[in-house]
Amino acid sequence: MAVRGIRGAISVPVDNSQEIVSATTELLKEILRLNQIDHFDDIASIFFTTTPDLVATFPAEAARALGMSHVPLLCASEIGVPNRMPLCVRVLLHINSEKTQREMVHVYLREAKKLRPDVQSAQ
Repeated sequence: MAVRGIRGAISVPVDNSQEIVSATTELLKEILRLNQIDHFDDIASIFFTTTPDLVATFPAEAARALGMSHVPLLCASEIGVPNRMPLCVRVLLHINSEKTQREMVHVYLREAKKLRPDVQSAQ
C-alpha cells in the first residue's frame, strides 16, 4: 500500500477561532467524502498551513473535533508572499491507499477555488 497526498484549501471570512475551525471542518469533510476515506486509520498525517493573517487558532483543532485523535497533525504559517490570497487555510493530507495518485481528489473551496482553476473541485 502506498502513501498518497491530497491537497486542499479554503478561504476564511475573518481571523477568529470559530471561522477557522468551521472552514477547516468543511474542507476536511469534503476531502474525506470525495476520496471515500471512511477510516481515520488510513490517514498517515495531515499538514496544515495558514496565511500569515490567520493567527486566532490552529486549523488542526478541526481535525481533533472530528475525532482524529491519533492522526499526527502539524500546523505552520505560509511564507508572506506579496499579493497572495489572504485568509486561507491549506492542507496536505497523506493517506495509505491502494488508489493511484491520479485517483486522489484535491479540494479547493470558497475563494480558494481561484488557486487551482485546473482542479475539477475548484470549478
